[in-house]
Amino acid sequence: MTEQFTTEFAGDGTWSEESDWEVLDLEDGGDGESHVPVPTLAVVGRPNVGKSTLVNRIIGRREAVVEDIPGVTRDRVSYEANWSGRRFMVQDTGGWEPDAKGLQQSVARQAELAMQTADAILLVVDAVVGATATDEAVAKVLRRSKTPVLLVANKVDDGRTESEVAALWSLGLGQPHSVSATHGRGTGDLLDEVLAALPETPREGIPGGGPRRVALVGKPNVGKSSLLNKLSGDERSVVHNVAGTTVDPVDSIVELGGRPWRFVDTAGLRKRVSHASGAEFYASLRTKSAIEAAEVAILLIDASEPISEQDLRVLSMVADAGRALVVAFNKWDLVDEDRRLQLDREVDRDLVRVPWAQRVNISAQTGRAVQKLVPALDTALESWDKRIPTGRLNTWLKEVIAATPPPMRGGRLPRVMFATQAGTRPPTFVLFTTGFLEAGYRRFLERRLREEFNFDGSPVRISVRVREKRERRNR
Repeated sequence: MTEQFTTEFAGDGTWSEESDWEVLDLEDGGDGESHVPVPTLAVVGRPNVGKSTLVNRIIGRREAVVEDIPGVTRDRVSYEANWSGRRFMVQDTGGWEPDAKGLQQSVARQAELAMQTADAILLVVDAVVGATATDEAVAKVLRRSKTPVLLVANKVDDGRTESEVAALWSLGLGQPHSVSATHGRGTGDLLDEVLAALPETPREGIPGGGPRRVALVGKPNVGKSSLLNKLSGDERSVVHNVAGTTVDPVDSIVELGGRPWRFVDTAGLRKRVSHASGAEFYASLRTKSAIEAAEVAILLIDASEPISEQDLRVLSMVADAGRALVVAFNKWDLVDEDRRLQLDREVDRDLVRVPWAQRVNISAQTGRAVQKLVPALDTALESWDKRIPTGRLNTWLKEVIAATPPPMRGGRLPRVMFATQAGTRPPTFVLFTTGFLEAGYRRFLERRLREEFNFDGSPVRISVRVREKRERRNR
């Protein structure tokens, strides 16, 4: 219905007949997405053996960030895959090294968690290099696991490398499966084996009920991964004081307020997408996609530092996507009285585009006030889904315009004949008028609309359709 309406009126923004007003009330039918739990396949191995390339091959699209540098993938990242009519999740993991330190130790821990929770495991080995000491250490751990394990010999691009594959039997994990993730060689046979190894249902069920989708966004090192870990009570994301630790969007089901939410921890945006390169370029695109796939975004801003250009750029991405918004000022435990006064001035100056956004002051590190995020998310989503009956909308509009008429244009006073809500998510209103309404007057109507109907936390869009002139209509 929404598409039909948009097509009818979007041409030149004019209307000629009152029958154009007869727009049926639109109903949100939901996205129809199935939330039936599906089994999970974890892809593990040491750094730079081609795990992310293989994941992209399995899911049939370029989702996992791939670059010719070891250690680009750091978190457990889940993607949905489908082979021969069966759905399953694929978890890409960072390179597993038994003696890792610092950041790499956190990466290795994520790989270990994936191995513990998956329903089947793919151990990827570089067939050209052969079995290394790290591969043998990983295989030793996996041999003790009760989870089905498939050994994958990657980078077998032609028959000449096949002779090297037999040596991988020494890992004690059964027959090595020869594949070339880059060229697709042998991946179909491997997926047949994966389906045979995966159970019909996962070991750990995912809470049902269609969880709302939340994107965690912000600049690097602002605390997005720390917040996700605090909310979930689990190490879902790698956290380190190195800025830019998260590269892929990390998708997690988290239970808050007695119901499930789907959180996506995104990469922090350092620079404009047009200026980014390599993994950072693809991470920027995936952050934008995560925002567009979400229903509400939590924008984390470091309250202890001045609001930056990066913060405002991410804010613009959320506003342009028309998503509900909660602004969470993180690291509030580091804010003193002087900084609070300065921050209030920065908010009034820099966040003028989203005065409607819900605001919460939190500390992801200590857990301060993170429980306040759920009511803020609920309010924002309720506003984002809200629909105003046409009769009530027009009664209100008539009173507002009678009290404050629009400014004159060309010596004539434009009249607003009728209004309707054309859609939700975000709420979108169309005004049928006899003349153009100034941008300032449209902002005035939006402000009064918010005051009357309470759209806290959601953007509101107002479109004007001007009646074509009589001479043009007669032609």
